[in-house]
Amino acid sequence: MGTISPTQLDYYEDMWKLESDATLVALVKGEDGRTALVLDRTVFHPQGGGQPADTGFVAVAGSEVKFVVQDVRSKDGVVYHYGMVENCGEGWEAEFEKGKAVVLQVEESRRKLNSRIHSAGHLLDVCVKNVGLGDLKPEKGYHFPQGPYVEYRGIVPQKDVQSKQKELELEANALISRGGKVFVALVPYEEACKLCGECLPDYIPKDSTPRIVKMGTNLGCPCGGTHVSDVSEIISVTVSQIRTKKGFTKVFYNVGP
Repeated sequence: MGTISPTQLDYYEDMWKLESDATLVALVKGEDGRTALVLDRTVFHPQGGGQPADTGFVAVAGSEVKFVVQDVRSKDGVVYHYGMVENCGEGWEAEFEKGKAVVLQVEESRRKLNSRIHSAGHLLDVCVKNVGLGDLKPEKGYHFPQGPYVEYRGIVPQKDVQSKQKELELEANALISRGGKVFVALVPYEEACKLCGECLPDYIPKDSTPRIVKMGTNLGCPCGGTHVSDVSEIISVTVSQIRTKKGFTKVFYNVGP
């Protein structure tokens, strides 16, 4: 098999689209022995950027054969949909020949929860500044349902931890109550700089078109994940803990049911 072209990421422009059509590029075996489908395009979000992978299925058009997607990963721009086949006996590989038309379906409840958790993490970045912790600089986020957190460079004095925890939660829920459209777009580098307060990470190439996410009217930041369409869809946030260690601070949180 020759070089595989990068997969077109349909969720980049439409994060709320859960079903789409694609063409099968390859059926491959991963280094770990798992079977994966490679498509020309996908609405499945691969694990990355602190966000879990989507799950769902890929069905062969005009057939009852389904490939249950259990994990999605991206490598060198190519998205691999890992899983197993349903409704097919021996020789099922013939159903997944290169060039076949397939239908993709993302599991809605998982996508929505992951999007709410990810958006809540971004909203906390806004809240950190609003409650007087502007010296904290976002480093990374863990937006999984089990123990999500945002990590910042900088510390919160121990005497302020409890009060700031309460302030962050109150501020986050106030912003959620107020609501605001979530802006997501691929934009030229100069425009991205303006949307992000004239500050982009060094890893963003200056000749690129970064994908920027903004929570309402607040400053944006580069992000490749999925999000809610309005801040109000986060529903609620609980800030469960602030932990400072070795010059870094983790803010642990979760979203309401």
